Amino acid sequence: MITLRNANDRGHANFGWLDSYHTFSFGSYYDPAHMGFSHLRVINDDTVAPSAGFDTHGHRDMEIISLVTQGRIAHKDSVGNIKELPKGEYQLMSAGAGIYHSEFNAKDDETLKFLQIWIQPNKQGGKPGYQQKAFGEDAGITPIITPTGEHGTLAIKQDMQLMQVILEKGQTETVNANSERRYYVHQIEGELTLNNGTKLRPGDGAMIQSEDTLTLQNDQDQRVKAILFDLV
Repeated sequence: MITLRNANDRGHANFGWLDSYHTFSFGSYYDPAHMGFSHLRVINDDTVAPSAGFDTHGHRDMEIISLVTQGRIAHKDSVGNIKELPKGEYQLMSAGAGIYHSEFNAKDDETLKFLQIWIQPNKQGGKPGYQQKAFGEDAGITPIITPTGEHGTLAIKQDMQLMQVILEKGQTETVNANSERRYYVHQIEGELTLNNGTKLRPGDGAMIQSEDTLTLQNDQDQRVKAILFDLV
């Protein structure tokens, strides 16, 4: 079963310096039908004005993933990390027992666009952690985040995986799924066709349950990019 979450149906907040679309309930946007999916709690599609950003604030017991799609993030946190996150790199911050951080647009002449993703962990407390890595832009399905950090992936405190999907013109990839698990696709670039003909455009999402095969196809002339969550 594949259920489309249309980009136009997401929550929306515009504060001038920040224009944000919420796949799931967040901030002032509340929809009891969209509180999350499995342990996936937040996908915010954020656009940040030049030199603007999120002042220092705190989190605990949350795994926070960021993926820049345009521009560069300037990151600083209470455990001593001062980093920049460019387009295409993945950041995973484990809040653990508590962490304070700020995220700013590192450019004063370019808009920042990034996905902010929250995963509820299966272990509470513990020492905060920070990971960051580029995985390239090769066509195919690339593992990004796993519970163990195997094969150079980022390690997360949850029984889930995050995969990067890039398809060139006419390319099809098949995933051997577990019908007892749940999957979520968030579309970033181009138009992706799933199993039953469901088409995803940028900002769209798909909640997938009770499927034992996932077929991901690019029928268009332009490249397709998406992220795929494998969830309990």
